[in-house]
Amino acid sequence: MSERIVSALRLLVAALAVMLWAAAPARAADPIKVGFSMALTGAVAPNGKQILLALEIWRDDVNAKGGLLGRPVELVYYDDQSSPANVPGIYNKLINVDKVDLLIGPYATNMVAAAMPTIIQNKMTTISLLAIGVNNHFHYSQYFSMVPVGPEGVKAFSRGFFELAAAQKPKPQTVAIIAADAEFAKTAADAARDNAKSRGFNVIFDKSYPPGTTDFVSIMRAVQAANADIVFVAAYPPDTVGIINAGHEVGLSPKFYGGAMIGLLVTPLKMRLGPAMNGIVIMESFVPSPGFNFPGLAPVLAKYRSKAAGEKIDPFGYGFVPFAYAAGQILAQAVTETKSLDHAKLAAYIHGHTFSTVAGEIAYTPDGDWKQSRMVFTQFQNVAPNDLEQFSKTEHQVIVWPDRYKTGNVVYPYAAAAKK
Repeated sequence: MSERIVSALRLLVAALAVMLWAAAPARAADPIKVGFSMALTGAVAPNGKQILLALEIWRDDVNAKGGLLGRPVELVYYDDQSSPANVPGIYNKLINVDKVDLLIGPYATNMVAAAMPTIIQNKMTTISLLAIGVNNHFHYSQYFSMVPVGPEGVKAFSRGFFELAAAQKPKPQTVAIIAADAEFAKTAADAARDNAKSRGFNVIFDKSYPPGTTDFVSIMRAVQAANADIVFVAAYPPDTVGIINAGHEVGLSPKFYGGAMIGLLVTPLKMRLGPAMNGIVIMESFVPSPGFNFPGLAPVLAKYRSKAAGEKIDPFGYGFVPFAYAAGQILAQAVTETKSLDHAKLAAYIHGHTFSTVAGEIAYTPDGDWKQSRMVFTQFQNVAPNDLEQFSKTEHQVIVWPDRYKTGNVVYPYAAAAKK
């Protein structure tokens, strides 16, 4: 071999050594990728956009403190378009192509249920966002929920509603249930049926409607014809608007009205409906009241409101932002304390600890539900048209159950509040 070739080889080896040395610190600083799908278009996009913004705030806060394990956090996400059919492919890509280190989400029961087989197959841990009853089917030990229903699960979405109804005088007797024919709504309606019957009510009308329904007048006419004392609704955001407006059109006036109407958790839809919401009782997981003023929450909401102002999304973010940010807090604490990205270790840590978050103290059951329920029920009272600030506090969305968080009394019957 000529000396020229030997010299060239030596130079090549030296160059490769320098490159490898230079690359080592870069690899150490590679980001920790947190993957998820999110509903950024479609029926539940008003909620998904809030959650994404909250996770971006969490990412920025973590990175401002040095990241996790000395590495910056990067969010890797795709729009699932509010369609469960899109979710398995997204999670397969996140895990097997993007090689994400951690998972959060997805958002909403329908999407979480669709993601679970892929997550389980790959033995990943996830903290889902506001899904109900999903792990009842899987009993997967590496699944955790951010919906505060507690050990009773989805029954918490209607227990307070029927307890309130049962306490009224004269006590109402009959119930009508309407729900979307989709995972979340069907699950909520099943639980409502059980809660109603256990409290002595007679369910005389029980119907579902197809997803994508836009005209609810005929449905609400049927509800009106049933003449039930109580009307319980399990509906997504677009449905909520259609159901309430159709109810007014047909003159629906039961003694007690409301339920799991997810659209009424979103401020722009509250603004759209205005006084049409008066008298309606809904479940809530987070409300702006002293009982929910948890450490660290105020600065997170302040950052959200500042960013939301230019994004055309909910200006307050009460119902979704605290839970998304708290999911990040739980994941970050587990990674930091275990000094690991091993998903089995992370799940074991989460199961074994109580977390202090901006959504309150959280500890988990073996199936990944909260050990303690923190659902509340509120009633819209004296809502005025075109007044955004009225939804920043609880004077017009009064907490009526449970007593621990109560800020006012329920107005009964529904018509007495609806006319105000």
